[in-house]
Amino acid sequence: MFARMSQISAGWRLALQLGLAALILATLVWPRVERYFLRDAAQQNRVTLQLVSDGLRAALDRYAPLPNLIAAKPELARLLQDPDDARLTERVNDLLLNTAISVTASDVYLMDMDGLTLAASSYRKERSFVGRNFSFRPYFTQAAAGGLGRYFALGITSGERGYFFAAPVRDGPRILGVVAVKFTVEPFEAGWQAASSNILVTDNAGIVFMASRPDWRLRATVPLTPRALSVIRANQQYPADRLALLDIGRRDEAGVDMAVINGTEYIASSGDALASAGWTVTALRRAAPARLQAGMLFAAIALLVILAICVASYLRHRAAQRVQVHKMLEQRVEQRTSALRHEIEERRRTEEKLRRTQAGLVQAGKLSALGQMSAALSHEFNQPLQAVKAYAENAQTFLDRGETGEVRDNIGRISRMADRMAAISRHLRNFARRPGEAIGPVPLNIVIDDALAVSAPKLKSSDVVLDYTPAADAPWVIGGHVRLQQVAVNLISNAVDAVGGRGRIELRAARHGEGWRVTVRDNGPGLPENASEQMFDPFFTTKPMGQGLGLGLSISYNIVRDFGGTLWGETHPDGGAIFGIDLIAAEVPMTEAAE
Repeated sequence: MFARMSQISAGWRLALQLGLAALILATLVWPRVERYFLRDAAQQNRVTLQLVSDGLRAALDRYAPLPNLIAAKPELARLLQDPDDARLTERVNDLLLNTAISVTASDVYLMDMDGLTLAASSYRKERSFVGRNFSFRPYFTQAAAGGLGRYFALGITSGERGYFFAAPVRDGPRILGVVAVKFTVEPFEAGWQAASSNILVTDNAGIVFMASRPDWRLRATVPLTPRALSVIRANQQYPADRLALLDIGRRDEAGVDMAVINGTEYIASSGDALASAGWTVTALRRAAPARLQAGMLFAAIALLVILAICVASYLRHRAAQRVQVHKMLEQRVEQRTSALRHEIEERRRTEEKLRRTQAGLVQAGKLSALGQMSAALSHEFNQPLQAVKAYAENAQTFLDRGETGEVRDNIGRISRMADRMAAISRHLRNFARRPGEAIGPVPLNIVIDDALAVSAPKLKSSDVVLDYTPAADAPWVIGGHVRLQQVAVNLISNAVDAVGGRGRIELRAARHGEGWRVTVRDNGPGLPENASEQMFDPFFTTKPMGQGLGLGLSISYNIVRDFGGTLWGETHPDGGAIFGIDLIAAEVPMTEAAE
């Protein structure tokens, strides 16, 4: 009876805890999770907005000077002074056509002071601008008054949306006419299709002039006033009777500007970065993916909380059961003393076995760590020891010749290599995520020179030609001298093995973006087709059995990653394999700069 009541009480307590946890999650955790993902998506949306705005601004700045440059051509002024000259008209038409092609403009055309088009790049087309009057366009009136005309509208002749620039054609101080350049906006919209956000470009009246979605173009985002409609009709900027309303609902949610269009919710970011053109750019990113991510994370958190509550309840229940069992055992201790002693002895033996098992596991872990360190130390010391051997042999040869200076130089190299090996032994920590050698600025060219010195005997014995172009300006990079040298030695050694005898290796160090890149290219057979996805895995090798453990590239990859860089490899298009090390550029240390 008591056990039954205890189970009922535990069930109610668990239900109460779960209900309280659900309330806390719903009121405190969910709003924060949702706000985080919405704001993160809004930040990405603002980046897209900035890129689009910068692209439009750069294009307008690039096109704006063109009308003045075209207006400076003397043929235009002569035609405006003698519009009946047929041969001159033909030459100007061809000039404007070639100009439009060279600057990728939709149309280039010349108008007199009455707005009548005398010549145009479209003179061969069926719907030519020649003979049409554009005096009603604001860009014409602005240029005819002596300024730079700017305007955007739907072309009444071509039916294409475009941005117009216009400039006066002068004969000294006198204005003879106006030359205009039109650029279509479709290329911009085509480039936006790959963006993660939808793009809207609206004018001062709230009309969508450009959009990544065709069904949003030439739609009004706000109801148009009679005055706005009259201006549009007077300038023939858009077809006023076709400007349907694009209903956009706006609201603020958790500090994020939200918009709803045709039932779809978007995260909105707007900017007046193109105020000089009369445009407002808006980036709209669908909110559903951000809410889905928030929901998935919230579900995971809720599941963990529920699991923790259930586990805690289960443990409490088990603890209560143990207490109850202990009480029952105490009541029967007199009757079951022998059995209890046996049980205690059995438990003691079990605990002793567990302790021995635990000690064995600890010892196995130590042996595993020693095995990994042994493989890393073997790989670390192999190349330096070969170099020491080569230097010693060279010193013996020079000693036989009596060239004591060369002997002293080789012994000095051996001493420096021994110091370097001592540094390796002091700082080596199994090339794990916490390397022993400090990471900081190192001189790239000196590291490569040291690697070449270590690799020289193998290069010479293999009859391989190495073409080395050092980096200019003696750069410094982020890394560790010894380990970066080992990576370079490993790549050079692999290249020598790949080309065999009488091969060629190209070693380059050059600026790459904001960092530096070291490449090792050989003229060997290149990488196998299946090697690109697993060549940096431990124990993967393309060498014959017994000629490699497959650890070199794996260790080198982790070393470069510790430096914040990237190690990559591929088959070169011209044959052979190429491996590269991309490193972060570093400032020259103060002591080196002072020297």
